Amino acid sequence: MKRFLALLLMWVAAPTAAQTGLPPAPYADRQLADPQQEAAARDLMDELRCLKCQSQSIADSNAPMAGDMRSQVRERIAAGETPEEVRSWLIERYGNWVSYNPPIASAVTWPLWIAPILLLFAALWLARGRFGKTRDDE
Repeated sequence: MKRFLALLLMWVAAPTAAQTGLPPAPYADRQLADPQQEAAARDLMDELRCLKCQSQSIADSNAPMAGDMRSQVRERIAAGETPEEVRSWLIERYGNWVSYNPPIASAVTWPLWIAPILLLFAALWLARGRFGKTRDDE
């Protein structure tokens, strides 16, 4: 019975042990004082992918990592960096995948840009072969 209670206690306490003890990033949910800088930061945050959620932007995600990234974006823009400089820094740090608009010139991302074009040509070629034939009715 004591073992069961100990296991139950560990099972109930496990989620609290998994939470981070670090304080939240200072600008994760706090806006910048300058409205123009905040607008630039917001636009950039909408274009960056949360590395944990993968399908959400860092502006929409509640993950701690997204909060850290939002804070980094706001801090760097408040320090005078342009959104493109911040994006370049984040891509250098986390890779091209962090951006919803990866560069075409990268050897890793060019298949993402060329694959839809190749699939379109393949579909047109298959459609030509299927619908291009005419029947000779005698």
